[in-house]
Amino acid sequence: MFILREMISFLPPLLEGAWITIMVSVVAYVLALAVGLMFGLARLSQFWPVRWAAAAYVQFFRGTPLLLQLFFIYYVLPYGGIVLTPFASGVMGLTINYSAYMAEVFRSGIQAIPRGQWVAARSLGMSRRLLMRRIILPQAIRIVIPALGNFFVSIFKDSALVSVITMRDLMFSGELLASATFKHFEIFTMVAVIYFVISYPMAKLMEYVEARLDTSRSRFGGKPA
Repeated sequence: MFILREMISFLPPLLEGAWITIMVSVVAYVLALAVGLMFGLARLSQFWPVRWAAAAYVQFFRGTPLLLQLFFIYYVLPYGGIVLTPFASGVMGLTINYSAYMAEVFRSGIQAIPRGQWVAARSLGMSRRLLMRRIILPQAIRIVIPALGNFFVSIFKDSALVSVITMRDLMFSGELLASATFKHFEIFTMVAVIYFVISYPMAKLMEYVEARLDTSRSRFGGKPA
């Protein structure tokens, strides 16, 4: 089976697809961080309409499949006059799905900060915005970094679903090659190896970051996460 010359000839289109996969994953991840933080803060808002709207967003997009969200964005939105490219649709689908999960992570991280710090800062006359920016968020982000890092590995793997909206990512490139050459075993094995080669170093990097954070907390007398 695995003929070296054939394997080498398959690499260029697969690597091109892998580059698109990395791009859509990185863009969606960065956007999901921003949107997730926004909705995480909204979940803790003092105004109940904001809290309810944020909770509805989180529950809806966590309660519906990512695949369905991608189909809706790419195939249904055009009926309303909103036509997006496969890349934009993939980024939007991954962003709204993962931001809903990240919102809960940010919310949990913020609520993990001892209440005494809130009270002490408010007693010094700090506004809620200043308190959040200077005291709460820096600590909360350190708490949630391991979870957020794991989300990047997950979003990279879940990006394979964008192939269903004709984005020429790694998975879609493999499907095209396999249908043209009937070398399904060889090609999809190569696809799996490429996914692993990219995701494994990211997972190990997250383990390293988490270990460094644990060491830092221990050094300053805090509890490891």
